Order: sequence, then structure tokens, then C-alpha cells
Amino acid sequence: MGLEHRTDYDWGTLLESNAPADPYELFARWLTDAESAGEPEFNSMALATVADGRPTVRNVLLRGVDGDGHLQFFTNRDSRKGVELAAEPHVGLLFSWLGIHRQVRIDATAVPAPDEVSDEYFASRPRESRIGAWASEQSSVLADRAQLESQVAAAVQRFGDGDVGRPPNWGGYLVTPTAWEFWQGRPSRLHDRLRYRRDLDGAQTGGPGARVEPGGSGPDPVAATGAARATGTVRAAGAAQTARVRRTPSAPLTDAPVDQM
Repeated sequence: MGLEHRTDYDWGTLLESNAPADPYELFARWLTDAESAGEPEFNSMALATVADGRPTVRNVLLRGVDGDGHLQFFTNRDSRKGVELAAEPHVGLLFSWLGIHRQVRIDATAVPAPDEVSDEYFASRPRESRIGAWASEQSSVLADRAQLESQVAAAVQRFGDGDVGRPPNWGGYLVTPTAWEFWQGRPSRLHDRLRYRRDLDGAQTGGPGARVEPGGSGPDPVAATGAARATGTVRAAGAAQTARVRRTPSAPLTDAPVDQM
């Protein structure tokens, strides 16, 4: 196993001079770049939640950004992540596009989306996926694969040729970012990192991002923001500005199979 493998990142740069004041604008630009570059599941994001002080993480898919700037994803609310979100709404998100040497880390809070938002998205899903949402008791332990397939067959028989509506325990979440960090890999581990924050009244602070000291050993998407401030590693990027953010339109350790996430 080649754990001594190293890659010198040289795909691009991230400078204050070409970084917009609005993190949503930069995020949209990078998301488009990732899709154009052929990044697999370019809209995949790692979602970290907390339960009893213990973090858990899994990948979900970004399915939209609404007119109030909420990032949207959808899931079974009785799943492990759904239960954890009900107890603690603070989350971390991470988009990793390592083929183009980029990451975006987001600190945020997540709340359930209104029923009409969940209904609209659920209706857009392929029929087989809608059937699967009824069949799978997400995150619960299965005896084997055959049990899951039996549950799917029962759901198919239940709905026949009729409409497959949204299960009451399945729906979306609206994620409100409070801080963004954009990471662009650079040679010799001297990466570009720009951080955007929102203050308590929702205003964007720091102008076109605040430059953060790079890590010395590779991608460092989880630097502690409080520690960075305490040690003076955050430097203001250009003249101090305040701008309103533009609002744009787990499996347990067991041998037993677990329903899909």
C-alpha cells in the first residue's frame, strides 16, 4: 500500500483579487467547474452530525439552493442522521473535488424543509427510488439482502400502477451556512484558503474572504476556526468590508446488513 504517495497540487489558484465578496457566487462557480471537469457525483457532500458529543459523517447529495440561500438535501428523517439532526441542528459539510485540487468546507445549521418542498422534490424522483423510500427502514439492521428485496417487492405490490406519494417520515432539510472555507491546492502544501463568515444578524463579514494559513501536510478541511483566530492565523483579505450575502434563487460495527442510507 503506497501510503507515502504524494501529489503536488497545481491545478489553479485562489486569490483575493479574483474572489467575489459573495461566497454563493464562488461556490456556484466551483460547482460548475467540478461538473465540467467530470468530477464523479460533483454534487456529493459529506454531512457531519453530532450525537452525545460523538460525530458521525456520511455522503449525501446537494439537490438545490433556494431563494433564501438554503442548501437542500433529502433523506429519511428516521435514519441515524435524521435522529441526530432532530437533537442537534449544527452540522458540517465538505465538498471534495480532488481531481481539480479543491475543497469547500461549510459550518451550518439544518432544519426540516416545509412539506411542499419535500413533496415537490419527491415527485421528481424516479419511481423506483420512490418505491425504495417506502421499502427501506433506513439505518435499521436487516437480517440479509433478501429481507430488503422482500420489502421492496411488498412496496411494489402495495402501490401497483398507482401514484407513489412521499412517506411521512421522508423529507428535505434546509441548511443555512454560517461560515465557508474555500481550499485550493497549491505546490509544496502552501495552499490557498479563503474563509467567509456571517455575523449574528446574517451579514457577510470579511469582504472577499479572509486568508487562512495553509496546513503543512496536505488537505486540511477541518481547521478549528476559533483556534485560528486565537493564534492570529487569520489575516484580513484587503480592506475591511461588510456585505449582505446574496440569496440565490452509517452502518454499525456488525456483520448484519443495514438498510441503505
